[in-house]
Amino acid sequence: MKVKIVLIGPTESGKTVLANFLSDISENVGGEYNPTVGVRILEFESPLEEASDNRSCEVELWDCSGDFKFESCWPTFMQDCNGVVIVFNSDVPSHLKEIEIWHSMFISTHSLQENQCLLIAHHKPGGAVEDRHISLASPLNRLPLIKSNLEEEPEDVRKAFNSYVGNVLRAMSESREREEMSIIM
Repeated sequence: MKVKIVLIGPTESGKTVLANFLSDISENVGGEYNPTVGVRILEFESPLEEASDNRSCEVELWDCSGDFKFESCWPTFMQDCNGVVIVFNSDVPSHLKEIEIWHSMFISTHSLQENQCLLIAHHKPGGAVEDRHISLASPLNRLPLIKSNLEEEPEDVRKAFNSYVGNVLRAMSESREREEMSIIM
């Protein structure tokens, strides 16, 4: 099984750090900021939570630039996409407003189900840790939200992401079953 997940969000929100961590490219969560140019595609295995036989799923994670100068490329990024993860820094007030735009451009226009989407409020390394409530506008408040702190709880982030991958796989399976039933009937 293989899933394509697009990782999007405002610039400097931590998408690349998360992508590197999830794909086991790097355990270093800090460092100098280097903006992604266009997109980086990372492939790795994600263990399936409910699998007792240690099965895994191949994940193709598209780490997309948050720079709007690449907007003309975004439809290509979404081609054959199975899930979307929006990463933002909740300490940056403009990010809370900007993720509404990301939702509109990547989720609403592609009719993805809620279980195919994930919001990650990423805590940047070195900043003050605040466990406060994040107030999101509708329809964002219906999407699953995890708080990412790779310094304090890295394995919680990985576990939540792997659970999300399982949700995407279930949505893909249900969609395939609906298609098959529509052909039969």
